[in-house]
Amino acid sequence: MTYANRAADIHAAIDIEESRYSAANPASKSMFEDAGSYLPGGSSRQSLYFDPFPLFLSRTDGSGVEDVDGHAYTDFTGDMTAALYGHSEPAITDALRDALSNGMSYGGPHAHEVALGREICERFPSIDRVRFCTSGTEANLIAMQLATIITGRRLILAFEGGYHGHMCNYLSPGMPLNVESCRMVFAAFNDIEDMERVVAEHEDEIAAVIVEPMMGSGGGIMADPSFLRALRAAADRTGALLIFDEVQTARFSPGGMQAIWDIEADITTLGKFFGGGLNFGAVGGKIRFVERLSPTHPQTVMHGGTFNNNVLTMIAGYAGLRQVATQSGIEALNAMGDDLRHKLTRIATAKAVPFQAGCYGSILSLHFQNALPVNPKQIETPAALRKLYHLFMLNRDIYITRRGAINLSFAHTEADCDRIADRFETFLDSYGHLIA
Repeated sequence: MTYANRAADIHAAIDIEESRYSAANPASKSMFEDAGSYLPGGSSRQSLYFDPFPLFLSRTDGSGVEDVDGHAYTDFTGDMTAALYGHSEPAITDALRDALSNGMSYGGPHAHEVALGREICERFPSIDRVRFCTSGTEANLIAMQLATIITGRRLILAFEGGYHGHMCNYLSPGMPLNVESCRMVFAAFNDIEDMERVVAEHEDEIAAVIVEPMMGSGGGIMADPSFLRALRAAADRTGALLIFDEVQTARFSPGGMQAIWDIEADITTLGKFFGGGLNFGAVGGKIRFVERLSPTHPQTVMHGGTFNNNVLTMIAGYAGLRQVATQSGIEALNAMGDDLRHKLTRIATAKAVPFQAGCYGSILSLHFQNALPVNPKQIETPAALRKLYHLFMLNRDIYITRRGAINLSFAHTEADCDRIADRFETFLDSYGHLIA
């Protein structure tokens, strides 16, 4: 089959699945059209949009979601990894019900923020102090700016295809909402030689190196531990700070990916699941760095935020960490992810379909290609094929992201994993011949 014929057949298949999707979801389509009269693009999160229109959800429970047309799905988006605990973890919902009887907003320091702060510091050897904020994006902005203040330097080294929030978006050059673009320099992810080249060019100007131990939005690509160790060495040699964006990867162990590889960051940023399903962000690190955010420090750096210590978030986050995201719980969830990864790979291998399931533990990133990509430039899976797979799965009660990620939660069961594996096999039976 020629490339042109395969591309045409993929688009014909998309037309079939899209027609089925549109016919099955009239209420979502209507709500999307109406929402555009009030919300740009019909929603408040651009990452949730996909064509022809996104599903509008009406309720969630456990590992499932339901849309306004009454369809029930097994959810493998996990709210872009934020819903690590699922959608109705009793330890968290019970804690929140109790909390509501004491009020939703305190407007002063309280014991719950101290408890969550202590828990995080005890989990991460590299975190002596932690400052809360309201999102991973905000945490990364604070971390980078703090590094420039501490070092007196102006440049931040990041990596092509990285994503540190909607205002630190390096998936492609020149994203309009990015801040401080003039002070960024970039190297290729997982490429030690290219990183050393950029460091050599700007050695005395680099305030910090910021990296995701796993590129999330960039394709679910794991950093090689040798690459991370090279970053640690380069930061030590030049006097730059090493920032680990563990907004997603903190789920892989109680101390994040840096604990797995035994590589300590100077500053660590957190977000997503640490709020137990509520808004959350945090900047943590060594005392000499993060203590600059203290109002009693002689060179204090002012940082505020009305909802930084929101009592509901603090309570939900603490309950989740203490009662669910334990060492044994995390290990079991990672094992479930590894089992699913092996299962999908066996199915694809048996059908002679090019396939790779990357990432680590409870996050899987699917690529219909022969080689596992080690940086975003090596992703070969066509966008049209991802659209076909996405619509196919939605039409068969599996809620996933178009980028091909599977984000497991503590609410998922073996039956859930068997369900997505079954739909995956059906997809290959139906369209595997279109995958080069």
